Amino acid sequence: MSGTSNDPRWGSWSASALARTAARRPLAINAIIHTEPRLGFERETELDSVLTSAGVRRLPLPYEAGWPAAQAFAAYRQRGGGRRTTLPDFSIGAHAVVEGLTLLTRDAGRYRTYFPRLKLIAPT
Repeated sequence: MSGTSNDPRWGSWSASALARTAARRPLAINAIIHTEPRLGFERETELDSVLTSAGVRRLPLPYEAGWPAAQAFAAYRQRGGGRRTTLPDFSIGAHAVVEGLTLLTRDAGRYRTYFPRLKLIAPT
């Protein structure tokens, strides 16, 4: 995806990790994740075309993910976490846990801390 590969620090890792993962299993996003690559495209139709051609499935965010997301975010705030990390990130992690999905992320530390059972694909 265009928005992924333009990042000078992580673009290469992200593109490679996405390609390796797509070769082994289907890729999926939810509405929250769908907002992140939008910055790399001028039109929504361009992004949707890329996602469709890559076979990326769109998953609804389950209501069951709301409670673990809120609990993880509350724990984060109690540990002194600032508002730099927002509740949507915790919703992404909770969604993956609730549905037994593997999450591809560059921010493994937070997900390992607040969702220890979550399977991750992350930089080492």
